[in-house]
Amino acid sequence: METINVSNILMRSALVLGLIVLGVIFANGAKGQTIVDEWASIKAPPAPDLKSVKINAKDTALLVLDIVKQICGPRARCVASVPKIHRLIAQAREKSVLVVYSLAGQALTDILPEVTPRAEEASVSSGPDKFLNTDLDKILKEKGIKTVIVVGTSAEGAVLNTASGAAQRGFKVIVPVDGMSSNNPYAEQYTAWHLANAPRIGAQTTLTRFDLIEFYPQIESGSPCNPYSGHYFMKYNKYIEL
Repeated sequence: METINVSNILMRSALVLGLIVLGVIFANGAKGQTIVDEWASIKAPPAPDLKSVKINAKDTALLVLDIVKQICGPRARCVASVPKIHRLIAQAREKSVLVVYSLAGQALTDILPEVTPRAEEASVSSGPDKFLNTDLDKILKEKGIKTVIVVGTSAEGAVLNTASGAAQRGFKVIVPVDGMSSNNPYAEQYTAWHLANAPRIGAQTTLTRFDLIEFYPQIESGSPCNPYSGHYFMKYNKYIEL
């Protein structure tokens, strides 16, 4: 009888010890499982593809976000992007593309002179999402806009939130990655990944570069006067031969 009791005690002790060991293992295993603990070991995903786009000028708008002296001025990466944004604005105006500017509480006179809006060009002022508490959605829909090109600063602020807001409202979104800027390249990298991969947003968004963008006038398919015959343009995020 005494032998049985000793055996039972030993078995129970072993069971308790085993449970303690398992608890320690699981507790230690749980450590380091948060994204913050794994931060340094995570490898960046492959870069997204940048696509050539030919854009229908008739139903496209160019959104120029927060290129003001207070926000863009202190950011070297933003200042470096301004000449390219200037050229894109010139190309858009040449094709009569709707150009809309945004601010974040500043005056229109604070927009950098290289990209100064014309008197007839609309502007809105808001936080990172330029659709929030503004007439931006109304401005675009009244003009029959289906596609928006988004450039400006900051990448993780106005660009990310406004581009996402446009995609969620059913607009096709084109973002030239060399036209979105931040204080550091990581924010730009994250923004590019998010826009390319986020649910519902990625399906509506095309990432590109300034030199891969071309506007074309509204010409009927198959027209003998169509200078773009045999070329491809972006419609519904696909390339379609004219």
